[in-house]
Amino acid sequence: MTDAARESVASSLEQDKVTSHLNPPPSYDLVDHPVPTGREETWRFTPLKRLRGILDGEASSASLTWTTEIPAGATLTEISAERAREIGELAPNDRPSALAVARAGGAMLLDVPADQVVEEPVVLRLHGDSVDDLVWGHQVLRFGAHSKATVVLVHTGSARYSATTSVIVGDGAQVNVLTLQDWDDDAVHLGRDAIRVGRDASVRHTSLSFGGDVVRLHANVEYDGPGGEAELLGLYFADEGQHLEHRLFADHNAPKTKSNVLYKGALQGQGAHTVWIGNVLIRKVAEGIETYEENRNLVLTNGCQADSVPNLEIETGEIEGAGHASATARFDDEQLFYLRSRGVSDQEARRLVLHGFFHDLIRKVGVPFLEEQLTATVEEELAKNVLKGYEPATA
Repeated sequence: MTDAARESVASSLEQDKVTSHLNPPPSYDLVDHPVPTGREETWRFTPLKRLRGILDGEASSASLTWTTEIPAGATLTEISAERAREIGELAPNDRPSALAVARAGGAMLLDVPADQVVEEPVVLRLHGDSVDDLVWGHQVLRFGAHSKATVVLVHTGSARYSATTSVIVGDGAQVNVLTLQDWDDDAVHLGRDAIRVGRDASVRHTSLSFGGDVVRLHANVEYDGPGGEAELLGLYFADEGQHLEHRLFADHNAPKTKSNVLYKGALQGQGAHTVWIGNVLIRKVAEGIETYEENRNLVLTNGCQADSVPNLEIETGEIEGAGHASATARFDDEQLFYLRSRGVSDQEARRLVLHGFFHDLIRKVGVPFLEEQLTATVEEELAKNVLKGYEPATA
């Protein structure tokens, strides 16, 4: 090892360091987030030319149309970007999220007070009219200590949309946040969900991506104290020519914390491309933590590409457990043979296997109307594959 390499490793292991080679350091200053070239590790999978100028950071007054369902116990108000900082949002750690904060002209604050239990889900529907519209978004979801709530964000229509969403979870709170990307075929969506988990709080974050031309989402988690738990779930289905990219970073910066990641995806059609990057950092202070990340991809046809990269960066050996798993495969021949041997047609067998593949994730959603919609969407996506007559993927 060279002297320079030794210095780099020693520097990254310093107790006070907040940087990691797995995740860029946070900053509101755009100078700290230069326009990527595609050679950077964090951008090497993303088709930059298809982002249609979002990274240039042009000012825009365009907006998405919001339709909201706010049950009793929650409020939605507009605040300034400065107020969002005061509330304690996580600073942006990439260029799209930094641009969103700088260009959005303020933020929407969803607030659930301490000890408040919101029985019905909060539903925020965001709709775009045209891919010609460049839209900057800035949201803050704040949950007070010992509160309990579910929030659903649904994205439809078309736009070039770049947004940052901060999820601030108070001590002992129980929070369920879901985002559905059901865009039209030409939409571009760059998003970052930054989650701060309070002491003994629990958060489930679920990302569901089906639509859009290019969708690149980044979920970050860090902890405000011991005992916090984060479950990060994802389900995605890429069609011909689609690029769906999900990046995660769990920063175990407090002891006795937990994170569990499970993402599942399916691909079909020429040029369908999915990317899953799972990064976990276990700091020196994070003794007694537990973490596991898993990504599974099912390739339905030839001509697809699924990239899956799990990473662990561990600075202490005093942990309860840490691991990861990643697999990409075509339909299981034994499962198909079993079903066909009992009189099930080939197409029906593939449909049943795919539903089984996604079932355990869909049932964890916990929002009935969304579970029904997801089941129907999976059916529609499979029908595209069958009706277009694609040849099944071969080994």
